[in-house]
Amino acid sequence: MKFGKRIKEQIQESLPEWRDKFLCYKELKNLISSPDPAEFIFIGLLNSEIEKFNAFFVEQEEDFIIHHKEMQYRIQRLVEKYGDNDDETFREEIGEIRKDIVNFHGEMVLLVNYSNINYTGLAKILKKYDKRRGGALRSPFIQKVLHQPFFKTDLMSRLVREWETTIDAVFPASNAEAERGYERSAAVSSAAAGEGIFRNTVAALVTMREMRRGSSTYSAFSLPPVNLYDLDLVLQPIHIPSPILS
Repeated sequence: MKFGKRIKEQIQESLPEWRDKFLCYKELKNLISSPDPAEFIFIGLLNSEIEKFNAFFVEQEEDFIIHHKEMQYRIQRLVEKYGDNDDETFREEIGEIRKDIVNFHGEMVLLVNYSNINYTGLAKILKKYDKRRGGALRSPFIQKVLHQPFFKTDLMSRLVREWETTIDAVFPASNAEAERGYERSAAVSSAAAGEGIFRNTVAALVTMREMRRGSSTYSAFSLPPVNLYDLDLVLQPIHIPSPILS
């Protein structure tokens, strides 16, 4: 699939308010194809795009850090409130927090995917420019990109893994009834969301697998392969006993 089409699909599959935050790949491609593209115009547009990526990524990252602390506080208060009690009210509150964690996890995955998509787009459009114009912009420009805030996803990736662990460690299904309750909550949430965060997260994970797996075209400008063990778990269908949904 051509990268321009991939970006278009990602814009359609991501949160609506992110639509204008992705790389203007088509505009850059058209600039390369123009009869007399000036290098300073091309570079100026690339720099403007990087500033856009950085501003958006840093803002989102700061919000996620705040939300991360708030979620930790909610969990702590819940544990202090109920202790070892496992009544219906406790299970309901656990279900709500678990749903919020799943959504939070999904939003962070989307942000990591946002970084991957835009980095890859920059590398590809620079390759096109060098090929068409006989230049050598890609290598020095990518070296600059590697130090940009939007490229540094280590913190977000760590938080993603941390909350995956939290779901299993803090909210284990203590018995079959609780487990079915969680499954029902997830099923209802997914059905209500429709085109929402769950669908977007799975789409982002699939995209990251396609973009970051090793291939014959792997180069120094490619993103490293990513371990998507969790993706296989996400894509597995959830079994919901029919009496629970009745």
